Amino acid sequence: MTDSKRRKGLMAASALLGGVMVLTACSGSDDKASGGTSSSQSQADEAAAKKSSKADITITPKDGSDGASINNSAAVTVSKGTLTGVTMTTATGTAVAGTLSADKTSWKPNAQLERSTTYKVAAEAKDSAGLVAHENASFTTVSPANSFIGTFTPEDGSTVGVGMPVSINFDKQITDKAAVQKGVTVTSSSGQEVACHWFSTQRMDCRPEDYWKENSTVTLKLALDGVQGASGVYGVQQKTVTFHIGRNQISYVDAKTKEMKVTEDGKTVKTIPISAGSPEHTTYEGIMVMSEKYKQTRMNGTTVGFTDNDGKAEYDIKDVPHAIRLTSSGTFLHGNYWGAKSVFGSVNTSHGCVGLSDTKGANDTTTPAYWMYTHSIIGDVVVVSNTGDKTVAPDNGLNGWNMNWTQWKAGSAV
Repeated sequence: MTDSKRRKGLMAASALLGGVMVLTACSGSDDKASGGTSSSQSQADEAAAKKSSKADITITPKDGSDGASINNSAAVTVSKGTLTGVTMTTATGTAVAGTLSADKTSWKPNAQLERSTTYKVAAEAKDSAGLVAHENASFTTVSPANSFIGTFTPEDGSTVGVGMPVSINFDKQITDKAAVQKGVTVTSSSGQEVACHWFSTQRMDCRPEDYWKENSTVTLKLALDGVQGASGVYGVQQKTVTFHIGRNQISYVDAKTKEMKVTEDGKTVKTIPISAGSPEHTTYEGIMVMSEKYKQTRMNGTTVGFTDNDGKAEYDIKDVPHAIRLTSSGTFLHGNYWGAKSVFGSVNTSHGCVGLSDTKGANDTTTPAYWMYTHSIIGDVVVVSNTGDKTVAPDNGLNGWNMNWTQWKAGSAV
């Protein structure tokens, strides 16, 4: 085709379409011989604009974003209009529930998003004239490899003893401890000052100088979403946790007298005969906090290094009753049904635990072990003395109380 014939063909098509030169929108020609093409296109664009919705939809994160937050990043907002429909799905088509604001100008998903997931968002809105606008976006959330979370204790809404610290274990090594610690706040209704201490690059505990005040409420706030804990690794948690401090129960184990005195609010409420670690396997001394309770559990010597010459466990008891953990290394306060009743209060015979007289099956409500188990909660304190062993390490369990306040605060990163 010659240039002359092509030009005549385009002009003929223009006449059929009522003078709107739609084809020249892609040609870029401003040839005056086309009969006022630029002027006609301008008029068409102006007419189309008048028929466009004024509603302006914004989807966050932006289309194509990678490493998006799983907490606050997803949102749809509109100005100069109201939202008439929002759908959010995973790449596989699973719908994500969300809530539209009362004024219909914003929308957010109801729950935290999943990590390493691609989401698609489609939004529709109308302006005051009823004209409709559409917007679409797709983004991918941060991956587990590029994010960290902290597993914390105690649980939200729980009631614990006065010795219970806030203990957070991170699933990645934290190199910027200060940034992470600034994203964690712990406060008490008692007004006690709370300080945090890093035991390692993955564990941080927080406590006051003295035990928590009984009947107080402690609040833990994690504002770690987007906080960089290490190079290229970001926090994803945004959570508030509260727990209640119960009565003040502290028990004192004396391996020399072979007795345990249980105090509540400073008054002795029970004296129980015990059998602590034997001279060959002494019990740790120091302040220990109850971290777990089991009505019955298995205790096998191989798990803590107690084996015979043939490599077999020195003991393997599958139904130890009323067991309360005091250290992560395996020190328990527990019931003992296999020992003679006469050893309690007179001889130290255990492999390092503190034993109380009990009955097989853990159902005898008359035994000292049953009483202790039912009168104890996680976070209660047990102070052990006169065993001849060293003081338990502060990070062996929840036992940071074995550091004085100056030592404790020295482990803070801020």
